[in-house]
Amino acid sequence: MTHKHRIHVHTSRQSIRWGDMDALGHVNNTVYFRYMEQARIEWLAAALPGRTVFGGTGPVIVNASCTFVEPLVYPGEFDVLMYLSDLGRSSVGSSYDVVMGGRTYAEGAAKIVWVDYAAGRSTPLPAAIAALLRGAPAPGAGGRE
Repeated sequence: MTHKHRIHVHTSRQSIRWGDMDALGHVNNTVYFRYMEQARIEWLAAALPGRTVFGGTGPVIVNASCTFVEPLVYPGEFDVLMYLSDLGRSSVGSSYDVVMGGRTYAEGAAKIVWVDYAAGRSTPLPAAIAALLRGAPAPGAGGRE
């Protein structure tokens, strides 16, 4: 997968659970989305400390994709590297690399839109998140790629 300019914001260390496997003996495709979700939630908690998940505004995913490069199998520990790109007024692109032992097992993406939950409409991204892509320092920031 080729990527435009993106900024590494988080690495999530995770373990493959026995229950992640399917009848074919590898991690079920749907579980990769949970792995990426876990990385995203960890990053949001670090980027916006003290925020509750179900407050007045927050993130929703409007689309998600995953390219399965090679199957993961139990047991194992792997990293999900999370990146941000494509800053908009109320949205930001996120991408993910699922990596174990220096090899990429999956590449994913999700468009994050910040919404006002009560109004059901998009609202501007929090300044701490927008600052990451504008080059200003912000909590949870990593390196550029």
